[in-house]
Amino acid sequence: MKSAAAIMSGLTLSKSPPRSAYLSSYSPHRCFSFFSLSLPIYRSLNSMKRPPIHVSHCNPMFIVRNSSSSSSGSSSITAKPSSEMRKHHNGSSKGIDRDQKLTALRELFGKPGINIDAYIIPSQDAHQSEFIAECYMRRAYISGFTGSAGTAVVTKHKAALWTDGRYFLQAEKQLSSSWILMRAGNWGVPNTTEWLNDVLAPGGRIGIDPFLFSSDAVNELKEAVAKSNHELVYLYDVNLVDEVWKESRPMPPNKPIRVHDLKFAGVDVSTKLSNLRSELTNAGSSAIVISMLDEVAWLLNLRGNDVPHSPVMYAYLIVEINAAKLFVDKSKVTPEVNDYLKKAGIELKPYDSILSEIKSLAARGAHLWLDTSSVNAAIVSTYATACDNFLEGLGNNSKSKGKNLSGAPSAFCKSSPISLAKAVKNDAELEGMRNSHLRDAAALAEFWSWLEEEMSKKTVLTEVEVSDKLLEFRSSQSGFVDTSFDTISGSGANGAIIHYRAEPESCSIVDTQKLFLLDSGAQYLDGTTDITRTVHFGQPSERQKECFTRVLQGHIALDQAVFPENTPGFVLDAFARSSLWKVGLDYRHGTGHGVGAALNVHEGPQSISFRFGNMTPLLKGMIISNEPGYYEDHAFGIRIENLLFVKEVDTPNRFGGITYIGFEKLTFVPIQTKLVDLTLLSAAEVDWLNDYHSQVWEKVSSLVEGSAREWLWNNTRPVVKP
Repeated sequence: MKSAAAIMSGLTLSKSPPRSAYLSSYSPHRCFSFFSLSLPIYRSLNSMKRPPIHVSHCNPMFIVRNSSSSSSGSSSITAKPSSEMRKHHNGSSKGIDRDQKLTALRELFGKPGINIDAYIIPSQDAHQSEFIAECYMRRAYISGFTGSAGTAVVTKHKAALWTDGRYFLQAEKQLSSSWILMRAGNWGVPNTTEWLNDVLAPGGRIGIDPFLFSSDAVNELKEAVAKSNHELVYLYDVNLVDEVWKESRPMPPNKPIRVHDLKFAGVDVSTKLSNLRSELTNAGSSAIVISMLDEVAWLLNLRGNDVPHSPVMYAYLIVEINAAKLFVDKSKVTPEVNDYLKKAGIELKPYDSILSEIKSLAARGAHLWLDTSSVNAAIVSTYATACDNFLEGLGNNSKSKGKNLSGAPSAFCKSSPISLAKAVKNDAELEGMRNSHLRDAAALAEFWSWLEEEMSKKTVLTEVEVSDKLLEFRSSQSGFVDTSFDTISGSGANGAIIHYRAEPESCSIVDTQKLFLLDSGAQYLDGTTDITRTVHFGQPSERQKECFTRVLQGHIALDQAVFPENTPGFVLDAFARSSLWKVGLDYRHGTGHGVGAALNVHEGPQSISFRFGNMTPLLKGMIISNEPGYYEDHAFGIRIENLLFVKEVDTPNRFGGITYIGFEKLTFVPIQTKLVDLTLLSAAEVDWLNDYHSQVWEKVSSLVEGSAREWLWNNTRPVVKP
């Protein structure tokens, strides 16, 4: 048997938010038969290194200090126009400026029970979510940087923030002079642990909130800082940023949970739970902890409103062979949902009682399945300690000496079987995605018709006003719930900020003489959308047309790709970049991310990215984005994005007897032909553009009328290569 430290070994700090969290290294695949599917998946190298781990006694590997936690209450968060969301968010920081926040945070370092030299503040909540409730936006609060990806580190004398290329320009604007911007991925830029090892004297104490890091992340962090004899300090009972935030911190959300209709889900909760339990039995496990919010929502066919843009609720789920427990704020559970859960055999427990239940599982000798890449370190370390206590109790019991310890608790560190099952959409989910995308296309046709008319009249509109108007058009569509992310409405140089977010007090006017980039999406009851279009309301320059056309060529190349089954997404990334590479251009983000069905707009495990470690194959039924781009800092940005689903392709040959797959489009909105340099396109590429626009007209024209229908007609006319 291995010690509790074995459960906690091998962890990683450099885990990014979900958009790139599924870009880790994978090893040769095996099959899960989850939900009547027989699907090849690839497990991470971390999973392959660790066989099922049996826990035995050892000394605790982390120093735990108790301190009083800040109080919390509850309120609601709901979909609002961008201007209202910005006003609320900005208002939460009043009363204390950024430098004062750092001073207040540092004053806590020396408090009894804390005594640290540095504190790490990630972007995530306790569930490793990309989008999080306002009350958990700690890194944004303390630093002023509001991008979704980043890690802040504060020492007694320095403060640094790491983010990736999507956010460099945004971070430059938002960080004060008290902060050092670390452009992650650039040559010569140290990572967080390298920097800490450099700036701290040997033997330093580095504090973290263990709920905000995955177990894998913490293990890698611990291993890295140990090189300078630093000690990692778990602060279970206090989050230092919350102590600074105090009463101005927003209250936790408490909007009601709803049942996701079976006609959209496709598979009922009893069947999903039965299949999951079969997976547990086959793996020799008796229970599993599910902490990813979209996995909980998908498995139970529930949806929530706790997180802006994502229809999920804050909850943990423990599924055992003969039981299931949902840890959630009971005030969110309506009588309808309560009855639904009872019929499914799911017991309700308080959200904050999760650690108590983890201890109970160990006491009952559970063989617990843990996905240490997503389950937080607080849960994993609590289970490890509880297993130690169990075995220590056996050792102190003279009657148990010499007995078989097969009934002792153990942990199985494996990838969640739900992740892949959720990514492969069933027929009902695909149908919902198709239908929601057509309604979304109608809303966008109405919007673009309106915006072009306003621009022709020289109406002065800000980026935020444009974004809010788009929300109006989408809100009129049946089944609309929320936007699927903050709309990126960027005119001119703002379009070069890859994840730009327009603020009412600082945004630009939409300039008819500049490129305008609009990346937006919606959550509907039956599906999730994500689309980017780049347009020019005047006369684009030849440089802009060339760059746009090369981005379009990459978009077409990926859309038309045909490849053998079991091909990982990173292999296809070069398809989208090739035309740009020919003239020495590129972009700093991945080409495609997975998309949920009426769930998170970014989901794994699949992706199409230059980060080639993700060996997850693209499988029939997966949904992926196709979004190459090009950005000239301080000048303009270009991106063209459609969503695709993976399907089998009928090829004249099947080398090796294997199936070949490709893509089918879900998104049907015109691409502005004014920006296309037709002389750069091949005849086949022109045919693709004309065929796409023919499909747009055929599928969407019956859903709009008046000026929107006229706009659609004018923007789907065939073009002819010179």
